[in-house]
Amino acid sequence: MQESRHQPTAPTRTRRLAPGTAIDAHRHDDHQIAYAGRGVVAVTTDAGSWVAPANRAIWIPAGSVHAHQAHGELRLHLIGLRAADNPLGLDEPTVLSVSPLLRELILAYTRTPQDDDSPERARLRAVLLDQLRASPQQPLHLPAPTVPHLKAVCELLHADPADNRTLAALGREVGASDRTLSRLFKTDLGMTFPQWRTQLRLSHALVLLAENTPVTAVAHQCGWSSASAFIDVFHRAFGHTPGTHHPG
Repeated sequence: MQESRHQPTAPTRTRRLAPGTAIDAHRHDDHQIAYAGRGVVAVTTDAGSWVAPANRAIWIPAGSVHAHQAHGELRLHLIGLRAADNPLGLDEPTVLSVSPLLRELILAYTRTPQDDDSPERARLRAVLLDQLRASPQQPLHLPAPTVPHLKAVCELLHADPADNRTLAALGREVGASDRTLSRLFKTDLGMTFPQWRTQLRLSHALVLLAENTPVTAVAHQCGWSSASAFIDVFHRAFGHTPGTHHPG
């Protein structure tokens, strides 16, 4: 990741970003919550990427160097929280479930001025922290490889998520055995090759859906054998079908 900018205070505000808009690498002394009220937001660090649609938010710990990417017409709600306010004790970026109540709290909190120190806003903040404390964490992290052969394989799949070649076939292209690559996926990325490829495909699917790509086309472009197979995997990962997933 490119050199980052230091922004001591994480702003609390709403931003509207056009599709493809990026916010360059930066860091804050505060924690930050990034929530897409519309569209999909992706957060990237040197450790990988996290993608969140409208029923998920991304927790970004204080000091984390990160960049944002907009997919679809993004309405990005950002909330800065003091470093002492860490209700889940998280020290790395994490995707959290957003309940209907938490969504409304985030929208209300980002509508009020950041310098508002009224008792009403303080109470709103307290309830927001309570709801964050109750938010389940979601395994939607796509870790980034650090080993050369693994990087080469992952780059091939990033370029074409629908690539259905076996690990052995991919290994022949990058000059490594499937046994070696299988071991590297577990030691370097903390997951198996099928698990990582599914995460990649789900992340890509979220981006395509944010761009209003039809479900059948998304399934094809992401490598699923049929739309029904894609819908099943998507539902198990996100709790709703891609047909009901919309930009906002």
